[in-house]
Amino acid sequence: MPIERSTVEAWLREDLGHHDVTNHVPGETTGRLVAREAGVVAGLEAAAAVFEYLGVAVTDRLADGDAVEPGAVVLSVSGSARDVLRGERAATNVVAHASGVATRTRRAVTAAREVSESVRIAGTRKTTPGLRGVEKRAIAAGGGDTHRLDLSHMVMVKDNHIAELGLEGAIERVRERASFATLIEVEAEDVATAREAALTGADVVLLDNMAPEAVERAVTALADLEDTADTGSRENFGDVITEASGGITLETVREYAATGVDVVSMGSLTHSAPSLDHSFRTG
Repeated sequence: MPIERSTVEAWLREDLGHHDVTNHVPGETTGRLVAREAGVVAGLEAAAAVFEYLGVAVTDRLADGDAVEPGAVVLSVSGSARDVLRGERAATNVVAHASGVATRTRRAVTAAREVSESVRIAGTRKTTPGLRGVEKRAIAAGGGDTHRLDLSHMVMVKDNHIAELGLEGAIERVRERASFATLIEVEAEDVATAREAALTGADVVLLDNMAPEAVERAVTALADLEDTADTGSRENFGDVITEASGGITLETVREYAATGVDVVSMGSLTHSAPSLDHSFRTG
């Protein structure tokens, strides 16, 4: 998901308005985007796109995912003073926000790795409108999994679908309409529903809003199911991916990772990540 030119235009239009007098500064200058907190930097591609749109040269930059300490220069530019100053606020804001997401993701991954080397920490679709691409890349920079980028990437059968169609009916309906390459994920809030979803044809079972102890029981039940010949109506029964989600925080992610689940998804990676403070300096 590259940064679209129209996205950069919208950012600048929002900040500059129709008559920017503030930045009518003559001459040439250089600028530096500087981290003011320790963390993981991200959003530098987006920041570079802002400056390049304005004709400002990006002379140096770190890589998304790099760890930074206070005072680290994460991006340097050179160009007309007017255009450097016009771009600095949008560039600083997007890097600060993306770096906050990347930093929070890295902390979640680090906590999970203390108890499991294989579990994936994933984001969700709880992203800021217009900033999903930036936030998803920031999750990846922090070592997380982006999960589905939009509704077309995977079918998710949720409780409302099941209430309307029944579990088997909902899965059959989406299976008929989805590509052979599209995974089907089914939301379950208890062990029995998780088992039924796996037997009925779910590729991924989402263990939603369940305590760690219940998640562990569900993971064990599905593993036992895979080891038996009793696979019900499902043909070619294979490994089912298990995912835990629902209110999981930095304080509880370690408990969920220890359950044996394959994926822990966390909306808080995006909707609750504080910005990592950065400042822009010229000259």
